[in-house]
Amino acid sequence: MELTELRHFIAVVNYGSFTKAATNIYVSQPTLSRSIKKLEQKLKVELFERSTRKLILTDTGLLVYEQANKILAATSELYTLLDDLMNIPSGEIKIGVPPLIGTLFFPRIAVNFDRVNPTISLKLIEHGAKKIEYLVEDGQVDVGIVVLPVNNSKFNILPFIQDEFMLFTSKKHSLANKKIVQLQDLENENFILFTREFSLHWLVINQCETVAGFNPTISYQSSQWDLITELVAAQLGITLLPKSIYSKMDKNEISMIPIESPPLWELGVITKKESYLSFAVRSLIRYLSEEFQ
Repeated sequence: MELTELRHFIAVVNYGSFTKAATNIYVSQPTLSRSIKKLEQKLKVELFERSTRKLILTDTGLLVYEQANKILAATSELYTLLDDLMNIPSGEIKIGVPPLIGTLFFPRIAVNFDRVNPTISLKLIEHGAKKIEYLVEDGQVDVGIVVLPVNNSKFNILPFIQDEFMLFTSKKHSLANKKIVQLQDLENENFILFTREFSLHWLVINQCETVAGFNPTISYQSSQWDLITELVAAQLGITLLPKSIYSKMDKNEISMIPIESPPLWELGVITKKESYLSFAVRSLIRYLSEEFQ
């Protein structure tokens, strides 16, 4: 059963004759007759009493007429709702963000995105980047902001932000007043790092091993960036973090020292490859692309 056949049938009933219906909907009368005949064959009923000169619906024809109007009205409403959804997306987006990224960028994302998309709500889910990757792949999170690189066979990736790593020490540390340091200068230091489920943990270790040629001594690990900086301020070790986090630190207690040829913190927005992206999610990705590129 085709929607066109239903429209033709309704037109014949509304205009009271095949001739008037054909004229008003701009099809030939033979085309209209064939369309009605096909509808009757598919439904296995007779829609009109053909023994009278006047066009009269059978009881089944009346039932089909009532339901056909409902079907076409629902179809029209569906197109309207889809059009509204595409122009004014709504719903909830689960966005997975590691705590450090959330601290630095989520407030800005939430405020500015809400300003232009008030019908979409963002639900923040905080975990380490590796866990966020798993949640996106498993479909538990719609969008993730993670540390690159990630597996591009599993994810669509939109480059987000780059930032340089810096050395952070207590103001009383012997390196605190240096204008610049090399990674090799840190070989005998105690490091305070994020825990193992965070990409930053492995990024720092990898840089120390491959670039500077030493295995860093890790004195403390934490999942909270602010606790890491408090431990640094207490002279319990040093840490390497992206430069932008310094805006959140107590500058009376913590010194930031540039690193020669510093490691880069590269962030990306990821979604699961070959999965359907709602109009709300597409709106968020478009916003992130325009706001941060």
